[in-house]
Amino acid sequence: MLQLDPQQRPHLIEIIRNLRERITEAHANGWLGEVEGLQVSLNAAMVKLTSLNRTSADGRPQLLDLGMPLFTDPPAHQSDSTT
Repeated sequence: MLQLDPQQRPHLIEIIRNLRERITEAHANGWLGEVEGLQVSLNAAMVKLTSLNRTSADGRPQLLDLGMPLFTDPPAHQSDSTT
């Protein structure tokens, strides 16, 4: 998977701003197909920005503590079925 350079964050934010402006313009002109295509691009850019926000300053993904699993059901009892 390709990783974004954290220094490109301002450029990505500018792309997102531009896409939002273009979506507004397309809505105003009734270009529904254009709106749909731009929305797909905006969603992808937002996913990239979220991913970039999750990386540390040195570009490595940050560790996430998921906690310890909690088992609430007792283990199933297996019966000896030797016949």
